[in-house]
Amino acid sequence: MSYSHQNMGSGLFLPLICPVFTVGSRSARGYEFGRTYVVRPKGKHQATIVWLHGLGDNGSSSSQLLESLPFPNIKWICPTAPSRPVSLLGGFPCTAWFDVGEISEDLHDDIEGLDASAAHIANLLSTEPTDVKVGIGGFSMGAAIALYSTTCYALGRYGTGQPYTINLRATVGLSGWLPGWRSLRSKIERSNEATRRAASIPILLAHGTSDDVVPYSFGEKSAHLLGMAGFRQVVFKPYEGLGHYTVPKEMEEVVHWLASRLGLDGSR
Repeated sequence: MSYSHQNMGSGLFLPLICPVFTVGSRSARGYEFGRTYVVRPKGKHQATIVWLHGLGDNGSSSSQLLESLPFPNIKWICPTAPSRPVSLLGGFPCTAWFDVGEISEDLHDDIEGLDASAAHIANLLSTEPTDVKVGIGGFSMGAAIALYSTTCYALGRYGTGQPYTINLRATVGLSGWLPGWRSLRSKIERSNEATRRAASIPILLAHGTSDDVVPYSFGEKSAHLLGMAGFRQVVFKPYEGLGHYTVPKEMEEVVHWLASRLGLDGSR
């Protein structure tokens, strides 16, 4: 089994090429997060988006992709996940935001790993200026942790019960899935504040119809489950014939959507 980069995207599974960085902060069960790359805005700083890579990739790849995008008012923060044993790869160590097994309906959620990565991402956003709007986006496994962080925002807490304090304003998930979906609706419905937050945050999901790694149906189902749980501003966009990668058109539509939803100034 082999996977490759195509166009501008990164694969979910790269079992033979797993970059490991030792420079980082905050550990996840003893695994150090890797290097964080920052693409600074060329114009007025109006928004900061943390962008999260897929399994086996790193923040450098994300930053190179995002540098070419046409909006000068967004600061992109591109962290690198810890290198850890991954069940899907038979315990092979790879950069991963959390442990994951086979992508299926019975997928087990690594809540401890999800919480550790969501907390690391929140920490990166915690020092942004108060007048800057903040959001999270990602590809594949990065999309999954972006969506998990969004559910933490709505609930006001992580899976462990610790408070989640970042005021997210937008979320983007490309070719990913929704962790923790089984209990999400019941948790949201227990709290008026969670219901309000869920209804307030815009979410853009996109998925290729020919994705053979994270099936298209997972993206479609994630959008449906978010809507059923009370997330009222979910947009789901299919890309006909697209596999498990991104293309320039998709990324350009992402930044146009972000600019529209966050009220940013126009492109350069």
